[in-house]
This record gives sequence, C-alpha cells and structure tokens, in this order.
Amino acid sequence: MAGNYDFDTIIDRSNTSCEKWDGVQERFGVPGLHAMWVADMDFKAPPELIQVLEERVQHGIFGYTGRFDPYYGSIVNWVKRRHGWDIKKEWIAFSPGVVPALSMALLAFTQPGDKVVVQPPVYYPFFNVIDGRGRTILENPLKFENGRFSMDLEDLERKVDPSVKVIFLCSPHNPVGRVWTRDELERLGQICIENDLLIVSDEIHSDIVFKGSKHVPMASLSEELAKRTLTCISPSKTFNIAGLSTSAVIIPDPRIRENYQRVVDFLHIDSGNVFGILALEACYSQGEPWLEELLVYLEGNLDLTEDFLARNIPGISLVRPEGTYIPLLDCRSLSMRGPELQQFLVEKAGVALDGGDWFGTGGEGFARINVATPRALLREGLERISRAVQDLG
Repeated sequence: MAGNYDFDTIIDRSNTSCEKWDGVQERFGVPGLHAMWVADMDFKAPPELIQVLEERVQHGIFGYTGRFDPYYGSIVNWVKRRHGWDIKKEWIAFSPGVVPALSMALLAFTQPGDKVVVQPPVYYPFFNVIDGRGRTILENPLKFENGRFSMDLEDLERKVDPSVKVIFLCSPHNPVGRVWTRDELERLGQICIENDLLIVSDEIHSDIVFKGSKHVPMASLSEELAKRTLTCISPSKTFNIAGLSTSAVIIPDPRIRENYQRVVDFLHIDSGNVFGILALEACYSQGEPWLEELLVYLEGNLDLTEDFLARNIPGISLVRPEGTYIPLLDCRSLSMRGPELQQFLVEKAGVALDGGDWFGTGGEGFARINVATPRALLREGLERISRAVQDLG
C-alpha cells in the first residue's frame, strides 16, 4: 500500500445488496461474471467519512434531518477550492441524485412536444428521462477522430429550432471520458445563448480529472451562462457513496431556482436522508487527501490497462480518458457490433462491461470498462478478455 490509503485490498462485496456484483447475473443473464460495469468503485469510502457515519449510528436517533450552514459551506468551499468557481449558499438546491435532477428539470422547464438535446454516445439514463414523457430527443452525436471524441457544434447549429428548449450536457463526459476545454464550452454556450436554450449540466464526474486536464464548470464561464444553467454535482462518484442518494443542484438564477424547487416540493423529496447529508458534508470537508491519492491510483490503472491491451490484445484499444474512471474500449477491429460484442464479452470472456450501444449513436463497437477497482481485479478482467480474443484465432 502506497500513501495513507489502501486501494489494493480486495473486499468481498457479495451479499451486500450490491448492484455491481450481486446483481450482475440478473443484469447479464450469466453466472460467475467478473463485474466491470456500473460506475461504482470497489474501494472503501474515506475512513474520515466512515468515522463520521459510525459516530452518527452510535447516537442512535435518525429523525427528520435538515441541511444547515456546515452542509452548504462544505459545498461552497469545495467548488471554489477544486474548480475555482465562487457560488452562493442560496444557489444550492437538493436532489437525491443527478438523474432525478434531470427528470425534475424536464418537468419544470419543458412541455410535451419540446425537444431536448443530448450528445451521444452518452450516459443512457439521459435517454430514459426524456423518452416517453411527450418530449423529443434531439441527438447531436459526438465525433470520433484520431482516438478522441469531440463535439460537433456545426451539427448542433444546423439542428436547433424554436422547439428545442433544453440541452443535457455531460461534463466531464460519460462514457467518452472527455473533459471539455474552456473553448469548447464557450462555443457551445454561445449557441445556447443565441437559441435561448436552458443548460442542465451533469458534472457528477467533475472531481475525477487527470493530469493535463482541468474541469471548467459551464456556469462559471459568464454571468449570462450562469443565468441559464443548472449544475448538478454530487460526492457519490468521487467518494463511492452512490447508495447514500444525495446531490446538489447549483442554480444561480432565482426564477429558474424557484421553478425547479416547485417540482421538488410537489414530489416531497426535499428532506433527503441523514446519512447522505452527513456524508456530503464530511467528504467535501475532509475527503480531499483521499481523493488526491485515488486519482494517482486510477491513473496507474489506466496505464496498466493501456499497456496490457497494447501487449496482449492489440485489436482492442483504450480511449484514454481525461476524466472519469469508466472509459471506453475500442473493440471495433473485432468486427462485432452491439449485441454480438456484448454476447462475446459475457459468454466467451466472462466479464460484465457496459455495451457501447447502450449509450446510443456512436457507441457500437465500443464497451465501457470500470477501472476503479483493485489492480489485481483489473488484471483478472483484462486477462479474461485476452484469453477470449486469443480463442477467436
């Protein structure tokens, strides 16, 4: 173990109601799979957080719980410290998760018949939130050139019309791993301003950014963009606490914030839960040293993956991410598409990865791998894939 925190110890997660491991057979239909799919780390949360939660458990009373100044202060300070953005306490609204925030924004700011922009291949719940709600998905597919994805803003400009009301931005992007540059975001922002689009920015992966890249919050670019942006953040991916269901939505504009809050109040979900509230505050106040060591470990896992593929499976390459721990593998040289590739990985390799086609247009021939796991487990999964590819001849 290097440093102060242990990311190498393998922890048995079976029989813990763990979706990643306990739910893998139900999800993929085959027993004994090596789970490398859902965006959930196989590491214990920071010990500083565990201590806070243990002390709260010992207190023994878990009644209605509010969010007070230390909670808001932890968010304000974290966003300033990590991302250089000055936000105010009154801008912060609540959601039990980023996907629920997308759903509530859809209800608050669109009507049946309106169009919502998504940029596939993208996190598949983006589609689920829109589809079947009387709204229309407007795809603005990313471009893949020279091993790197980018926005196709010319395509977006051609497609936008008055029926388009909202864009769901994924920043950093899941699953392509891009940390959008200031220039890219400014160009996108100008299109949104010119066409009066509301921006719902999923920035849940903003803390998982690697050397050479820097996350820029969309709303931090200008006052004009801040007035039309809802920024969704959460400690859930950063500190592996998705099961505590807590996130924050930063909404500088009071009118937009009021409309969002009306939906939250209507659904009566503003109370949150005691452990989620405590966890957010503890992570943002005490979790930074753990995160810094995590980032180093994750970069090491990316190096391992890239090197292993080059040496053992030259037909598969890593789409090297600038952020996130769930990058894409480019498997297109295997000449398998969609369900065929998924069937190969599950039935021949014995690994559970997210199929690239799950993420929509542009995802076919790719698979999403989760590298946030002890190195021994990562090697095991890669070796399974290697043996299966070798058996293809």
